[in-house]
Amino acid sequence: MEAEVMVRQVDALAEDVRASAGRFGERACGLLDPAEWAQVERVFLTGDGDSYHAACAAEMAFESIGGVACEPLSAMRFAHYAAEWMRPAAPGRVLVVAISASGGTERVVEALHAARRYGALTVAVTGTPGSPVTRVADRTLLVDLPDGEPSPGIRTYQASLLGLLSIALRLGRDGGVADKELAALAAEVDATAEAIRPECRRVAGLVADAPAMVLLGSGPSYGTALFAAAKLVEGASVFAVGQDLEEWSHVERFAYPDDMPVFVIAPPGRSHGLAAAVAARARDLGRRVIAVAGHGDTAVARNALAVLPVHGQVREEFSPLLYHLFAGYVACYVAQRLGRLPFQTHRS
Repeated sequence: MEAEVMVRQVDALAEDVRASAGRFGERACGLLDPAEWAQVERVFLTGDGDSYHAACAAEMAFESIGGVACEPLSAMRFAHYAAEWMRPAAPGRVLVVAISASGGTERVVEALHAARRYGALTVAVTGTPGSPVTRVADRTLLVDLPDGEPSPGIRTYQASLLGLLSIALRLGRDGGVADKELAALAAEVDATAEAIRPECRRVAGLVADAPAMVLLGSGPSYGTALFAAAKLVEGASVFAVGQDLEEWSHVERFAYPDDMPVFVIAPPGRSHGLAAAVAARARDLGRRVIAVAGHGDTAVARNALAVLPVHGQVREEFSPLLYHLFAGYVACYVAQRLGRLPFQTHRS
């Protein structure tokens, strides 16, 4: 597996949005009947790795669009610590959405068993028909993609995220119109990928020597930060951590080295002001600040060593679809500079 596979994955994202947003939305519409959609009051999103990151990125959409309380949890935490305490007041009030692109993640299967044992309605979001999660869940939303190839998950992450957003939209009875809004983002995905690709190569040259990196975001961008950190680990074997903007201010800002790269993910929205303040604080501490921000966003960019510009206007709930694109490119170019292959296969 060559690092360049990650570039091909990012390059395919716009067409995947174009082809999949409406298709996944139609499938989501049929998951529950109208009475079942109406009685859901609380949602748990559970998965591991990229699937958990997608859950964190989708949480806001379930709450602000879907109108329900939502909690993203890793599959282990859900199965062993949370499921017992869901205590549904009545059948159908709690919905557990379990995400696994492969459909075979052991702990996600375990989480589904736990959810059903304690009375929740369950939905599997997976790219693999007939997989173990589909045999355990009450319902399945298939988020399959054509022409897959082995890679750190990038296209599959976006597919899972699109599936989760489609469910959130149905809970909020905002399906058909918003499906078109999601599909229209394909043009912005294309424009952003074209704009950031050369900049990501330059950024790789600025950060590849670092022993560790931190990626920061809040709200949906916290999920984006976790995902982006995972791509640097999986793709380039670099120690990278995703963290919340405010939590970095309390903890990681005290860590050496002083010039540690700090990626600040800053879409317009509720945490944008904090993102700008954190970028300034990180710069003052000597960090190499990389801003992932809207094109023309000077509030964050003025404090950055480099800017990865995101094109297009998007509501914050959908921003993860645009603000994660840099991760695959940067991971690829860092890996190439370091002579590494994804998943440390260069050590085989």
